[in-house]
Amino acid sequence: MPKTFFITGIGTEVGKTIVSAIITEAMEADYWKPIQAGDLENSDAHKVQKLVRNKNTVFFQNAYALKTPMSPHAAAEIDGIKIDIKKIKRPETEKDLVVEGAGGLMVPLNNKEIIADLISKEDFVILVSRHYLGSINHTLLSIEALKSRGIKNIGIIFSGEEHPTTEDAIKKIGKVQVIGRIEEEPYFDEMVIKEYAEKFRERLCEM
Repeated sequence: MPKTFFITGIGTEVGKTIVSAIITEAMEADYWKPIQAGDLENSDAHKVQKLVRNKNTVFFQNAYALKTPMSPHAAAEIDGIKIDIKKIKRPETEKDLVVEGAGGLMVPLNNKEIIADLISKEDFVILVSRHYLGSINHTLLSIEALKSRGIKNIGIIFSGEEHPTTEDAIKKIGKVQVIGRIEEEPYFDEMVIKEYAEKFRERLCEM
């Protein structure tokens, strides 16, 4: 039975796209970024495509490609449109699917709906957490937000330098599966992504 892995983060610039590339490679899954805001010439889908080595992954088009690097609701307003969640339909595939969110769970799409509204209860949600002052709070709030929506399949990937006390608190209080850690690498290329893919594959299959 194919799985859908929804990749979200505790904020911006925490490593969602790198994690998306790793999981796409690990599972030889298809990839979809429903909403891209800004950087259309070098979008997250472009970045993942450059980092994935397998030849089986299909990259689906964005439901919305917005010109300004802002929250989707604000970027859409600048483009003179309003995001309609009913038009964000998941692509059909018989393979696993990686869905990369935008920002964090509570990022607004319009005046009523948020990124979390794109997540199904059947999804396997991967939360990317990176250490900074306040990251424990943001991580645990994200976990609570997911659980409050009836989402049970939650895994966490830590990104960046290890902070044992922070991560220990998150593990004990959040009570979610830890998939692994992505170190503060000097660069990410196909080989680095493949190494992490091989390291994480078993735990991803166990989710």
